[in-house]
Amino acid sequence: MITALGIAQICSWGSLFYSFPLIAEAMRSDLGWAKPDLYLAVTTGLVLAGIAAFPVGAAIDRGHGRFVMTGASLAAGLLLAAWSQVGSLPAFYLIFAAIGGLQAATLYEPAFAVIARRAGPDGARRGITALTLWGGFASTVFVPFIQLLIDGGGWRQALLVLAGVNIVICATLYFVAIDPEKDRAPASRAVTGVASLSGASAVSRAMRLPVFWALALALVAYAGAFSVLTFHLYPILLEKGLDAAAVVAVIAVIGPAQVAGRVLVWLLMAEAPVRRIGSFIVPIFPLAAAGFAFAPPDFFVLAAIALGYGAANGMITIVRGLAVPEMVDRNAYGAINGALTAPMHLVQAVAPLGAAALWAHDGSYDVVLVVVIAGAVVLAVSFWTAALLASSRTQARDETG
Repeated sequence: MITALGIAQICSWGSLFYSFPLIAEAMRSDLGWAKPDLYLAVTTGLVLAGIAAFPVGAAIDRGHGRFVMTGASLAAGLLLAAWSQVGSLPAFYLIFAAIGGLQAATLYEPAFAVIARRAGPDGARRGITALTLWGGFASTVFVPFIQLLIDGGGWRQALLVLAGVNIVICATLYFVAIDPEKDRAPASRAVTGVASLSGASAVSRAMRLPVFWALALALVAYAGAFSVLTFHLYPILLEKGLDAAAVVAVIAVIGPAQVAGRVLVWLLMAEAPVRRIGSFIVPIFPLAAAGFAFAPPDFFVLAAIALGYGAANGMITIVRGLAVPEMVDRNAYGAINGALTAPMHLVQAVAPLGAAALWAHDGSYDVVLVVVIAGAVVLAVSFWTAALLASSRTQARDETG
């Protein structure tokens, strides 16, 4: 199951998420559209992803993971093919808005929910960690692959290939890997000592916990910084003076670094509480953001910064996947995680457009990078707060239990 899901996640992330900056730059050169106009599509798409996060998670909690992820991949393939034919901004916005909404049903969060349903809260940790090891290769595989497709046949041809990847590879693997008959039944109240709520009831209970809101703020800050760097790192490094080949090489470092960071967690922190792992990781983000902002335009220096950023990003993905059962609530993973990540998707939606607008106003990425550094600092402080709250809650539960 994990191998099939992992290969599918590489293809889903690579085709639906990491493809945009490269395709957008090619479209800007070909069609003459302004950068803010192009990045408005990202905003509309991720807004829909945020709206869809809770219902998708709740549907997977009810056992519909195979239908959700397979159907979303088929639809994504058809929409990528439609994107390859666009010639007007309104059509582009409509198509990419739908693609963005489908990301809520194809990327990590629904896959994590599928694993949690199959393995239960106690067994999910190993499966989620293993899945992130696979997903870490998405940018490494697809950024050079998409650049090769664009150089060889243009952005329209590249999108048609990506459409085939979703229809043939992703949809098939999700259908094969997700078998509702093998899912573990929810633990009973007699076993857990806590009523097993689902859907909106479980989310309502989680929202009464301060740790939920501290985690939400941390994820929002992370989403803003991550989204800006994901969608703008390519032009940021071009602006620094690197050529396209060097930029692709720097970005390609991030994928293996993500995998290396996750392997580090797997080997050295397999039993550590997720709050401790996250507290160790979060300070790396403001340091990496400052590095991208102030480092000289030297390939090796920027590659080293990308290495640290990638490792931290890889490890924080594991933290995201395990935060709900280990820090908030062990029941209704899909619904609670969907509610927790919904505002994260909304910030991911606004951040690339805001960065594009700042770039258009100033003609450079200097202010954008300062904002990214500030967001990374908020991430660190908020997660440390969540970790303290979760630790206190665990200690109180142990004392009364």
